[in-house]
Amino acid sequence: MVSPLRVASVNVNGIRASYKKGMGDWLADRNVDILAMQEVRATTEILEDLLGPEWDILHDAATAKGRAGVALASRNKASIHRVTLGDDEFDSAGRWLEADYEVDGKVVTVVSTYVHSGVVDTPKQVEKYKFLDAMTARMPEIAAHSELALIVGDLNVGHRELDIKNWKGNRKSAGFLLEERAYFDRFFGEAGTTVTGVDGSTGPGLGWVDVGRQWAGEVEGPYTWWSQRGQAFDTNTGWRIDYHLATPALAATVKNYTVDRASAWDTRWSDHAPVVVDYAI
Repeated sequence: MVSPLRVASVNVNGIRASYKKGMGDWLADRNVDILAMQEVRATTEILEDLLGPEWDILHDAATAKGRAGVALASRNKASIHRVTLGDDEFDSAGRWLEADYEVDGKVVTVVSTYVHSGVVDTPKQVEKYKFLDAMTARMPEIAAHSELALIVGDLNVGHRELDIKNWKGNRKSAGFLLEERAYFDRFFGEAGTTVTGVDGSTGPGLGWVDVGRQWAGEVEGPYTWWSQRGQAFDTNTGWRIDYHLATPALAATVKNYTVDRASAWDTRWSDHAPVVVDYAI
């Protein structure tokens, strides 16, 4: 019997800090095959030193030193990887990393991505929409490249009211704006149909699957990020902003989905929890 492919994704919030707080112990016990990381904020050499020689590491650093950064670490070497998103004038460095892996004779494409957090009515929000536009254009190309494709990471948008505990208080906040959520309506809308988003906009459905929502059903959460302020973690006042987006063929192979929420606030090694999924390819 072939073991499932275990893919984990987590915003590490600075990998050096996470390792000091226990990330290495978590990784050693989790039997992960492919680890996608966001907000690495370190050099490739530091990544290699922390993870060790048993991992093949791909890393795309941000243009601004010490910011963002995405990586893919795998037990088996990727056959090819790509880091460009959008046109030549668009700076996606440190936010989009694609790789192809051979799994049981099949090509599986995995993307680690870190979408801008955004700030309402500022240039940061404009950059976020540019990124989501570029992502929307790229997703059909990835699906055409491989029917077994996966986009994971910190997407910094709660798609539905179920995805944010305090959704009423965040209706005008970046991360839960109608315009942002409408992108996700199209991501998950039926392919080949016209989708009307929550903001009234229309566009083609892309046909990808929200693995977390498919697995959990119509329940609150499960949340993946909690503010460091106040008692957000203790009261589970969180956001589900870390996703596995899968093509239908890959989503059909899911055998288990887990959010590795820490047992207590003081045992956390990031403000995000890892999202771990087993794919029986």
